[in-house]
Amino acid sequence: MAIADVTEYTHLSEEDVEQLGRELDAIRADIEESRNAADAAYINRLIRLQRGLAAGGRVAMLASSYSKRAGRPALVAGAAMLGVAKILENMEIGHNVMHGQWDWMNDPEIHSSNWEWDTAQPAEQWKHSHNYVHHQFTNVLGHDNDIGYGILRMAREQKWHPANLGQPVYNALLAALFQWGVALHDLDIERIRKGEKDPKEMKRQLRQILRKGRNQVLKDYVVYPALSGPAWRSTLKANAAANVTRNLWSYVIIFCGHFPDGALHFTEEELEDETRAEWYLRQMLGSANFEGGRTLHVLSGSLGYQIEHHLFPDLPSNRYPEIAVKVRALCEKYDIPYTIGPLHRQYGQALRTIIKLSVPNSWTTSDQPEPPSPVRDRRRKSDAERPSRRPELGAWSRSPRERSA
Repeated sequence: MAIADVTEYTHLSEEDVEQLGRELDAIRADIEESRNAADAAYINRLIRLQRGLAAGGRVAMLASSYSKRAGRPALVAGAAMLGVAKILENMEIGHNVMHGQWDWMNDPEIHSSNWEWDTAQPAEQWKHSHNYVHHQFTNVLGHDNDIGYGILRMAREQKWHPANLGQPVYNALLAALFQWGVALHDLDIERIRKGEKDPKEMKRQLRQILRKGRNQVLKDYVVYPALSGPAWRSTLKANAAANVTRNLWSYVIIFCGHFPDGALHFTEEELEDETRAEWYLRQMLGSANFEGGRTLHVLSGSLGYQIEHHLFPDLPSNRYPEIAVKVRALCEKYDIPYTIGPLHRQYGQALRTIIKLSVPNSWTTSDQPEPPSPVRDRRRKSDAERPSRRPELGAWSRSPRERSA
């Protein structure tokens, strides 16, 4: 479905869209100018908490081997603490640090160029596939590989194949092994299949992935279990449980932000002459939020504010709640949708889509709004009449290799 075919968009004039863009730019400027010591204290405090939980979890698992009476409770507590630590490190810390949300602090330890996270995908590859490709081309078919991760059919516009019948199984495997699925993301399996991937670049990336994956496996499944002595099997299982918990949680949160009803997909044609304001609008219509308290949002990497994150991926995540109030007010002002709902409903809708799209379109009905008659001609003006083309969207939107060039 093209953005010009959506009723929630077609009532806006081009000047309306450009004015919306100016108001969103003003929100960005206000947050950038007001970043302060309280924001810096937030991320530093969170990092200390995460590291304390990880260390406490490891100590608890180690202690479980020296006490039969307290062994099992200590092991369970250790696995739980480690699982929460891994979730915090991946979601609210690693994900957001590598977006450049804290680069303004000029702290070399908490900087997007230096951070390496506790997961299988190398940071360099994640910053390209996620920061550059996904955030620049959010939900654009043919550009955004996050639409199904090259495994799932997530849009009715994608051609159905008999292999899609296995989607419920692929989905379960992707959820349980999410960090490994993400690790392969920047390889771009589709380009490899078509023979379009540079073999040298593919080998370089594979070496990075194998090195990072090896280190993750050694750390969680060899070194720490060995330190537990006779209880090594229990520690290994606890580490595996922590990793699977983190994988399942990350998968659910990410799918809730991109695939519930109301989060639209777009065509490559929509990128033609796209202005910054139209880019903003595409982020708003292609994303979905979920409701919850502050603890839930922190554990989810503040991706319950997915709309705000897609609009401003490099602004501090602890400021998203106040940004959300302003963005929602703009949606009401311009009469455009602000997709939000409880976490269980958002994921339930995403799961239903996965199951429905495992079969041909003719077998099911669409859950997205029915498009009216196309009105793309309204947007086809000469370059002289149209607003300026989309400007540079900031360092976060460029490939890490482009930024270093």
